[in-house]
Amino acid sequence: MTLDDALAYVESLDILGMRFGLERMHAILAELGNPHTAAPAIHVVGTNGKTSTTRLIAELLAAEGLETGAYVSPHVMSWVERIIVRGTPIDEHAFAQAISDVQDAVMRLGYDRGDDMVTQFEVVTAGGFVALAAAEVDVFVIEAGLGGRYDATNVLDGGKVSVLTNIALEHTDLLGDTVAQIAAEKLAIVPEDSDKLVVGALSSDAAAAVAKVMEDRQLRGWCVGGEVGLTRSAAGDVVRVADTIYPNLRIGAGGAYQHENGALAIAAAQRFLGRPLDLVAVRAVCGQFRVPGRYEVFAGRPTVIIDGAHNPAGMDALARSIQELRPEQTIIVTSILSDKDARSMLASLVGRCARIVATRSSHRRAIDPIEIAHTAQSLGVRVEVVSDPAAALDRAREVAGPDGTVLVCGSLYLLADLRPLLDTAIDAGDGDDAGK
Repeated sequence: MTLDDALAYVESLDILGMRFGLERMHAILAELGNPHTAAPAIHVVGTNGKTSTTRLIAELLAAEGLETGAYVSPHVMSWVERIIVRGTPIDEHAFAQAISDVQDAVMRLGYDRGDDMVTQFEVVTAGGFVALAAAEVDVFVIEAGLGGRYDATNVLDGGKVSVLTNIALEHTDLLGDTVAQIAAEKLAIVPEDSDKLVVGALSSDAAAAVAKVMEDRQLRGWCVGGEVGLTRSAAGDVVRVADTIYPNLRIGAGGAYQHENGALAIAAAQRFLGRPLDLVAVRAVCGQFRVPGRYEVFAGRPTVIIDGAHNPAGMDALARSIQELRPEQTIIVTSILSDKDARSMLASLVGRCARIVATRSSHRRAIDPIEIAHTAQSLGVRVEVVSDPAAALDRAREVAGPDGTVLVCGSLYLLADLRPLLDTAIDAGDGDDAGK
């Protein structure tokens, strides 16, 4: 199977959408020799921050001498990006071979036809396990997709360490319409009576919901704001994990939200190893850390920033990261998918920009940009519609002027449409000072 064959197969499954149940996944993995058991795992769930946290955990453990493998989703540019070995996406041949192995297993089991056909996410997730096992890594760091309880990654029995990044209302038609229900769905990946849970920074409502689930299921571990502390200063972050202090840390990845992700990743890596991390290595990894599509800054006049914020909580986090940008010189290009709360997302941008250019990404579920424009106008934001993403970017650059900033956000699919048109990314630094 060539890479083109593998991508064609994966993309042919898109119309199947999501169907609950782990029976197919367990059967496929058993047919493949249970590759998901080839190494101990860290399982990462949450609403936002999962990809950054997953990648940083893997890089921290690599600095400790472990051969690491990571699985993340969604991707920005290519399906191959989802499977990372030793800090680098696997090569195209390895990806194609893994997907070919999965397709063969699917066909042998009869999941390629009828009412119980395999889903796209199941195929790629199984392929991830196959590729990571073939690479003979020492640890899997696995990002969950949607929810937790019925997610295709929930075959790890929680992993050696379970990580919850945060919780906000999302996919309420599938996960429940309260924070408490969503907390229960995400924490369902954690084995009963586990003491290896690491929890990120939470809102007061989410913290109460998580505490209740932990009490009911006798879960124990470390929480940011408790056993894990984060203090920010001009000299850098100070992260405290239990009795260990990691001072003067600088996060290379842009975006204010990456500081919390950094503290969580350090805690998870320490929990996995059962000992403190090397401070010199932690400083080096954090300083060099970058994530494609997460507050990624591109040089030019104007500066262009792309960020994968694609739900209300993500947009709130992004809004905090751009608070030092000059609103009168900031133009936002956005597209939003139909299953998202567009009004709440756009509300986060009020006062943060001079204008929104509403467009439509190439994804079939993208909202009509006229609908985005009407919502933005009702919030008092100046807006115009340019349906073609490339033309929308050009228009935003024109309006921003050479000394302004263009921010692209709202959908990872929009980032995939526009990132190839941008020049080389530059260091974003802290992210809080961008635009100064």
